[in-house]
Amino acid sequence: MSTADETHEVMTPGRLEAFSDAVIAIAITIMVLELKVPHDATIHALRPLVPVFLSYVLSFVYLGIYWNNHHHLIKRTHEVTGGILWANLHLLFWLSLFPFATAWVGENDFATTPVAIYGVVLLCAGSAYYVLQTVIVRHEGPDSAIARALGRDWKGKLSPILYAMAIGLAFVDRWIAVAIYMLVAVMWLVPDRRLERRFRAA
Repeated sequence: MSTADETHEVMTPGRLEAFSDAVIAIAITIMVLELKVPHDATIHALRPLVPVFLSYVLSFVYLGIYWNNHHHLIKRTHEVTGGILWANLHLLFWLSLFPFATAWVGENDFATTPVAIYGVVLLCAGSAYYVLQTVIVRHEGPDSAIARALGRDWKGKLSPILYAMAIGLAFVDRWIAVAIYMLVAVMWLVPDRRLERRFRAA
């Protein structure tokens, strides 16, 4: 029987990153399968696919952002603890719901309730990433290089607030909510290079 210390030695940051990459890749694959090939060979046959395609693009961008920033975060983590494992699984749980939320939005032409639920998934995923980041910083120490590189993390704190606003506004005008989701995506579109810059300079 393996001890807890032996388990921690086996679960390296590299293994954790590889497992997380696989989950994100599977989520993207499931989402693209929702783009059904039309039976008709006309441009008009693509019309029903427009909402599905747009929801796919938005979710693809979000998963790409998570994949990029998760890579930089785990790459700079020295040790994987039990708390980090569970925090990472918590994040992957919410990311694994992206295909469902994306399909529901696309199949229903961005209807109010699906758009609001999509925001709930975004909110929970964003919060889960912040928790993972916090657990890692707590383990590495407040004076660690990774803590100094992350700094105040204003985007990480602002994003959940914007998601929460969008969820409520979806019941006023669903397109306002969609615009906020897009705004947050644009805000994160440029990869978070704080960790990359900090450790390149070290």
